[in-house]
Amino acid sequence: MSSKILVIEDDPHAAKLARLYLARDGHDVLSAGDGLEGLRLALDETPDLIVLDLMLPKLDGMSICRKLREESEVPIVMLTARVEEEDRLSGLESGADDYVTKPFSPRELAARVRAILRRTARDALDRGPRAISAGGVYADLREHAARVDGSPIELTRTEMRILAMFLREPGRVFSRDQIIESVYGYDYEGFDRAVDSQIYNLRQKLEKGRRGKGYIRTIYGQGYRFEVS
Repeated sequence: MSSKILVIEDDPHAAKLARLYLARDGHDVLSAGDGLEGLRLALDETPDLIVLDLMLPKLDGMSICRKLREESEVPIVMLTARVEEEDRLSGLESGADDYVTKPFSPRELAARVRAILRRTARDALDRGPRAISAGGVYADLREHAARVDGSPIELTRTEMRILAMFLREPGRVFSRDQIIESVYGYDYEGFDRAVDSQIYNLRQKLEKGRRGKGYIRTIYGQGYRFEVS
């Protein structure tokens, strides 16, 4: 099924490659060459997914990502020439769903986009219960809302998926590989630090909501477990 994709990229060659390969997959592709125009199109055109360069004139990609996360949960794939691990983690923590490093393979980019769109469709058609709760933690997956002992907490899309995974099976130990497979998808070329960072952020938000009482326990050498007692 055709999806509307917005490519925000100031390098004409990179933008052309991205548009070409995404159009070959049957998508309707829009593009913008600077950050301000890209943000305007993102808010006005409501694309199904955004391919977002990190280094942009007028407004950088990280700022765009944070602004969009205040408005919507549109999937975002970051394009970045920054290969350091901390830069990748910063992108994911700002709300991006995935990243592709430059110089990039347009085939890889198209494959990542397909994987994320499949996952988004799967989430939308999730046959599980709309609301899940355990130990005073409540998550409404369709409304993207979460509460701890009745107090609302703000979660990113990835944090919500991790929380839902834990709430469905409290007490089970999930390895990092299982979290990557369940939350990011089979196609995600992730790394352990990304999972650890997401878990850390989720743990902080849950504990703040319950005044310091922990929910997520690290099981050394195995992974993470959600505890309700």
